Amino acid sequence: MEHLTLETFKEKVFNYEDNKEWKFEGQRPAIIDFYADWCGPCKMVAPILEELSKEYEGKVDIYKINTEDQQELSAMFGIRSIPSILFIPTEGQPSMAAGALPKKSFQETIEKLLIKKA
Repeated sequence: MEHLTLETFKEKVFNYEDNKEWKFEGQRPAIIDFYADWCGPCKMVAPILEELSKEYEGKVDIYKINTEDQQELSAMFGIRSIPSILFIPTEGQPSMAAGALPKKSFQETIEKLLIKKA
């Protein structure tokens, strides 16, 4: 699991300076966890994402963005509550989920939206 900065976000996810329309830069589907160190529900999601990063290694990239450090990215996505989870398929538009999701919800969304298993 990698922590993204503004620069690494532009390289690995979306270079909004070069593109006005959404254009995903990654090779694999991705999940971005918008969090803060002081956030209790964020701390509940963190170990779930750790497990998922191992389970889906090589299939889905999982990133974290600290909303305190990366306020420009938080503002760009309109983050108002945390945790906010951005699910990014390789094709099409990303979708956002708010709150501490259980592992099963993450797995269902990954299977249906990101890796599209039947």
